[in-house]
Amino acid sequence: MKKIQMVDLQSQYQKIKNIVDVSIQEVLNTSAYINGPYVHEFQSDLEKYLDVKHVIPCANGTDALQIAMMGLGLQPGDEVITADFTFAATVEVIGLLNLTPVLVDVEPDTFNIDINALKKAITPKTKAIVPVHLFGQCANMEAVLNIAKEHNLFVIEDNAQAIGANYTFSNGTVKKAGTMGHVGTTSFFPSKNLGCYGDGGAIFTNDDALAHTLRGMVNHGMYKRYYHDVVGVNSRLDSIQAAVLKAKLPLLDQYCDARRAAAAYYSNALANHPSVITPTISEFTTHVFHQYTLRITNGKRNELHQHLLDKNIPNAIYYPVPLHAQKAYQDERYNENDFKVTNQLIDEVISLPMHTELDTEQLEYITKTIIDFLN
Repeated sequence: MKKIQMVDLQSQYQKIKNIVDVSIQEVLNTSAYINGPYVHEFQSDLEKYLDVKHVIPCANGTDALQIAMMGLGLQPGDEVITADFTFAATVEVIGLLNLTPVLVDVEPDTFNIDINALKKAITPKTKAIVPVHLFGQCANMEAVLNIAKEHNLFVIEDNAQAIGANYTFSNGTVKKAGTMGHVGTTSFFPSKNLGCYGDGGAIFTNDDALAHTLRGMVNHGMYKRYYHDVVGVNSRLDSIQAAVLKAKLPLLDQYCDARRAAAAYYSNALANHPSVITPTISEFTTHVFHQYTLRITNGKRNELHQHLLDKNIPNAIYYPVPLHAQKAYQDERYNENDFKVTNQLIDEVISLPMHTELDTEQLEYITKTIIDFLN
């Protein structure tokens, strides 16, 4: 059996080696390393794929979130509501901009933001909501957008983990993850479903004026060289990463299908075990399984984690500490009773190997090892 990887980027690369190598060599030959042709071509390709008017490439997914908030004109002290159960990047940019993070609990089945908790968290100081499409499926965007409209709030989609997912509204309209709010953001970190070979990110919007502002912000606030019209940052997607992404984008749906197939194997094999809760997929979204995350309900999650490592099966705990309990984000406003689901999830969740190159032999070994241990 081939060695099991949490993410097997090497095997994936071998399948697209020729086109990637040629593309990178072309960048080297032209030496157009910043804002070269591949950046503009990838931007155009991604706009077509997402059916969104504007894609603004940038240096990484964290920058994408920060620049999106800057572009919306959020001011120090403005409250921004987001989920407690997610990676810290979502909240750290709120802190960096001297905004006020407001963390709320998540749903026990999808791990996405709890709509009732969101409603309760709104105050006169609330200016924006950041729904996180965690692990590969969309949050309840129709509800989020309705709440935002009622209270005149911005919606910033954190789509770092769900690019390629589809959301279906109650009227039948289908939109890609990241394209439904005022602005959406994503990461092209190598392990993502659409990942480059370094850091990379992008911002999406259908708002022409906002797009213009964001394009200046990612490039030191310049629209004309040495003329700075807005306060900006240095956050550009480099040409080599754009070349890799342009090569991989036509394969994104295929990559997502491969992940779904692996997820289906896991779920079918583990479905009837009393101590395992397999991922729930909401009726309004597809799931692209950036992560495949189980809940282990018998109190033996940590033991299973170590057992799998002992059996050469990589796995991870996303996330071991909720944001409201992190030293950087602790706040006396928070009440532990408001985070009952998150506090339970951190003791139960475990993520299994998930990537495009998993084969049946590996999946069988992983699931059998889990069942044997839990039995």
